Amino acid sequence: MTSGFLMRWLRHGLLTLAVVLATPSQVQAADALLDFTPTELRRIQSHGPWPTAAARDPGNALAAHPQAVALGQRLFFDPRLSDGGRLACASCHVPGLAFTDGLARAVGRETLTRNTPSLWNVVHGRWWGWDGAFDSLWSQAIAPLTHPLEMASSGAHIRQLLQKDAELSCRYQRLRGRAPATVSDEAALVDAAKALGAFVGSLQSGPTAFDRFVRALNRGDRQAASRYPLEAQRGLRLFLGKGQCSTCHHGPMFSNGEFADIGVPFFVRPGVVDPGRHGGIEQLRASPYNLLSRWSDASDSLTRVKTQHLAPAHRNFGEFKVPSLRNVAETAPYMHDGKLTTLEAVVRHYSDLNLDRLHADGEQILKPLKLTESEVADLVAFLRTLSDPKATQWKPRDLPGCVVR
Repeated sequence: MTSGFLMRWLRHGLLTLAVVLATPSQVQAADALLDFTPTELRRIQSHGPWPTAAARDPGNALAAHPQAVALGQRLFFDPRLSDGGRLACASCHVPGLAFTDGLARAVGRETLTRNTPSLWNVVHGRWWGWDGAFDSLWSQAIAPLTHPLEMASSGAHIRQLLQKDAELSCRYQRLRGRAPATVSDEAALVDAAKALGAFVGSLQSGPTAFDRFVRALNRGDRQAASRYPLEAQRGLRLFLGKGQCSTCHHGPMFSNGEFADIGVPFFVRPGVVDPGRHGGIEQLRASPYNLLSRWSDASDSLTRVKTQHLAPAHRNFGEFKVPSLRNVAETAPYMHDGKLTTLEAVVRHYSDLNLDRLHADGEQILKPLKLTESEVADLVAFLRTLSDPKATQWKPRDLPGCVVR
């Protein structure tokens, strides 16, 4: 046996051994990718791409202004906005809790009736609040600022704060081109709310394990796609198929942005009910700060039309907003009143749905899913992959000092 032949034989033997040793993991990787149908693949792709195109707070001419975002961030964390100086926006929307508070129902000056929603990605919505009582982020910001059970502030209080605090006064003047002392109380309130809307509108979370899976599928990279947990893939198949979850939780935001009755009781306490969307529509139409008001910067009919033709219907009573499922694993407890404490409880709510609690009118989409325990676990595994790992790690941006020139 020549030395050249020996070397070739050794190389071949080592290569064969390497292939044999690698085969189990390669087979495992290939087996870890479900054989999704073309229809399933199209539905999966409809939940991307993410991050999606930038959006702006409607009716807010300050929305894209860096100075507005900076002022909004300052105001968001400032308890002096509230009467008594005890509550800030960040008191309920805590960055380390994915901009929620971890409570069943928000606590202001008293315990309120609804759960605190996350602020991540909310700029991509169409209506704001569990009942959709607001048609912009800035108009929504006015509600907690002035509500007597929340921050209990006023335009006069906010204007005085903007006027007396040198840093805030400087930022306001650089943004608006005039000193706070020269504007009315109501204008100061609206300007502060628009700055808050600009800041909140900048909060967009990053890609998730699910988004990486979609990208891998789109480029035909089966090896990368197979890294997506198999239980999550099974949960995704349930989400798209048997669960019919994507009927309402669709698109990159995993929400249609509208409202639904899902059988959650709307009784607040004896003799008191939460009318949900029905009351929200009435409140929005009566608001002096909606997109049809003189305070709105929306001059185009396309932005205004959604509010212009809005009218309450009987079926809207007890309907609440379909929330985005992005970062859902970080935002417990769940539902408009925070009654369900875990994702497992949410999935079981749909599995054991009580049809007697649903409205009798209109098309009935929801039916009890009758899931097995393994199916519940798979759906929850999928939902957990919709979280950005950094969703609870956001820190305020360092802002340079302000000097009026």
